[in-house]
Amino acid sequence: MPEPRELVVRPVGEDERAAWDPLWDGYLTFYKTVLPHNVSDVTWQRLHDPAEPIFILGAYADDKLTGFAHYLFHRSTWAPNWYCYLEDLFVADGARGLGAGRVLIEAVCEKARLAGANRVYWLTHETNAQARLLYDKVADNLGFIQYRRMI
Repeated sequence: MPEPRELVVRPVGEDERAAWDPLWDGYLTFYKTVLPHNVSDVTWQRLHDPAEPIFILGAYADDKLTGFAHYLFHRSTWAPNWYCYLEDLFVADGARGLGAGRVLIEAVCEKARLAGANRVYWLTHETNAQARLLYDKVADNLGFIQYRRMI
């Protein structure tokens, strides 16, 4: 990918599904996950429903969507303020190294600050070495281990 003239972060419009789909597929492939198509449909609808507490920001290089961040706000038993969970962060292979991941994280942090949240947090797999190089620069790894039980 040629050096972009400008990297812009903004909400991804409801009419941009065709640009989001390949990135979403790349994200799921990276995590070796397959979701039924209807789950992706529901996710897309929620990202654009003002009644839902989940949002999407996109990173655009030369007006092309090159990455996204899905984030949501929730209450906590540990604080009176909102927490912001950065649920999904992905940058296309050809756009990595341009700073899109960092600007997406910073943009989510700003949205969280404006919403009155006092924390932004996210998870990644321990083998995601490339992303962790960035994450270690912009946040603290508190050493928590995630457990999951499907029901």
